[in-house]
Amino acid sequence: MSLVPTLVPSLASVAPATGAAQYAWLMIAIPMAVSALLLVMGRASDKWGHVLATVASWASFVIGLVILIQMIGVGAGDRTMVSELFSWIPAGDFAVNAGLLVDPLSMTFVMLVTFVGSLIHVYAIAYMEHDTDRRRFFAYLNLFIAAMLTLVLGSSYVVLFVGWEGVGLASYLLIGFWNQVPDNATAAKKAFVMNRVGDVGLLLAMMVMVAQFGSVNFTDVLAGAETAPRTAMTLAGLFLLLAACGKSAQFPLQAWLGDAMAGPTPVSALIHAATMVTAGVYLIVRSGAIYLAAPAAATAVAIIGLITLLFGAIVGCAKDDMKKVLAASTMSQIGYMMLGAGLGPIGWVFAIFHLFTHGFFKALMFLGAGSVMHGMNDSVNMRRFGALSKVMKVTWITFMMGWLAILGVPPFSGFFSKDKLIETAFTANHFGAIEGTAWTGWVYGLIALIGAGITAFYMSRLFFMTFHGEARWGDTLGGQKVEPHESPALMTVPMIILAIGAVAIGGLLTINGVFVDWLAPVVGTAEEAQPVLPAVVIEVSTLVVVLIGAVWAWAKYGRREVSVAIPAGNSLVHAARNDLYQDTLNETIFMAPGQALVKGTVGSDKYVVDGAIYGGARLAAWFGRVVASLQTGFVRAHAAFILGGVVVALIVVAVTRL
Repeated sequence: MSLVPTLVPSLASVAPATGAAQYAWLMIAIPMAVSALLLVMGRASDKWGHVLATVASWASFVIGLVILIQMIGVGAGDRTMVSELFSWIPAGDFAVNAGLLVDPLSMTFVMLVTFVGSLIHVYAIAYMEHDTDRRRFFAYLNLFIAAMLTLVLGSSYVVLFVGWEGVGLASYLLIGFWNQVPDNATAAKKAFVMNRVGDVGLLLAMMVMVAQFGSVNFTDVLAGAETAPRTAMTLAGLFLLLAACGKSAQFPLQAWLGDAMAGPTPVSALIHAATMVTAGVYLIVRSGAIYLAAPAAATAVAIIGLITLLFGAIVGCAKDDMKKVLAASTMSQIGYMMLGAGLGPIGWVFAIFHLFTHGFFKALMFLGAGSVMHGMNDSVNMRRFGALSKVMKVTWITFMMGWLAILGVPPFSGFFSKDKLIETAFTANHFGAIEGTAWTGWVYGLIALIGAGITAFYMSRLFFMTFHGEARWGDTLGGQKVEPHESPALMTVPMIILAIGAVAIGGLLTINGVFVDWLAPVVGTAEEAQPVLPAVVIEVSTLVVVLIGAVWAWAKYGRREVSVAIPAGNSLVHAARNDLYQDTLNETIFMAPGQALVKGTVGSDKYVVDGAIYGGARLAAWFGRVVASLQTGFVRAHAAFILGGVVVALIVVAVTRL
């Protein structure tokens, strides 16, 4: 069975932080300070900067773990605390304090960001070993961690916005880290600009909050949402959705995510597993009270999730770049989370649950992709891989754990999280703008089910093309001799730890409903509701479509010989290879009119503004030449001018006297 809400608590009764929670600010301050130190010291810290940055990330994890243990030791009603740091924006009746909200939702993100992020730091020590700017890279990684922690721990939308912009800056710096390659710099700018579009939504949402509540603090906004006018809450919800679409690469602001693979692979793992794209899901779930008060906005969230999960899955089927397949996969999986986030409190629980498990197996697969690149001269073309299971056994086995987890094969983590989202989708008729219509559950559920089958196909395609079949790299790859080999321990050990999480963490967090109970102080309590199909039928159907997708991929790419050359394909395949023409659409609708406006502005500047200035100058010069021509220096000419002037004066006098 699935669940629907009966009660959603406000944050009106939060208590001041005590114990270890008072020091939550250190989780942000330590990596932020180390990032600044490494950037200020420059080359002087090249030899040890990466180690200090890694220690800083682990220090944040340890502090978070201590706070988590403190929270587990108290009752559910005492797990929401605010640590006020200082008065930040006092402006009459409007005031914003710099504070941190420590509760089960924020601490779930803290554990994911710091643990997975720290493993990525360890991995990056070896991955970036030969890069001359490794110290700067780790400074940016620490900045990323600090910004994401600010985002999820902020006690108001303004503090959240500081972290929101921080992760945008960090992603720009890291995606374009190798900016000596023009395409990499372009990819970074693309991500930065598209995220700024989404940021406008967050700013507009805060304006609605100030107008309605006179505050942007979570305690005020979420407590007052239920009694606020529905129109205002709908506007706020839609603006927040726009922000989430930009940061979490959801339709129609998802086009930047594939190009973001231009950054070093540890960056891709961090963006896709623990930071950046998870921020939009956090924003929607944190703002849940707004969506309960605005069902139309909640429905929009779910529909955007449905569109994106199919969009990403279709694109993933046609890509040959290993990292871009994983990027499309992230887009699709975040779509599942957004779908859940639009379905009310129990949807929020499973959206965050899937986000948490996804963080482990998606980080694992990105690090696995980096390991393959490490052994294959940095190639990402799956058509030139094959048979790597024979020479990269640790990478193969750990990647397999991630593959089975994202497919949702029991008992791997994805089975417990994604399948719950699919089951919840079949109860969509219980919540939303079209509440009470049974067909809503059918539509939402079937689309989510189809997405699971397509996911099984394209992820199996990636797995089989990379690790199985005949070797297709030959003696050279990219003009260089290739000798595939396993990665060093600093890379494989984090992969092994993440693989354990991909296998076990989903099952562990469902024992006795521990994760649902953990988030209850934030999302509220719930009661059971009947989906449009029995839960066992949904579960079996999901496993069947997953099996069909995986077997189909094996038949096409595991059992048969894979062509090194890209086959022609039909129009749908061609569209998927080109991201369903999203870039073309954006360029036509947004870039082309902008460019035309700029050209028109340039033309008006040249012919109107410059024309007036140069025309005036030419007129003055012409008048000067005329006057100069009259200055001949002859006495008779001057006498004639005087005589002419006298005659004109006499005529004027005579006329005026008539």
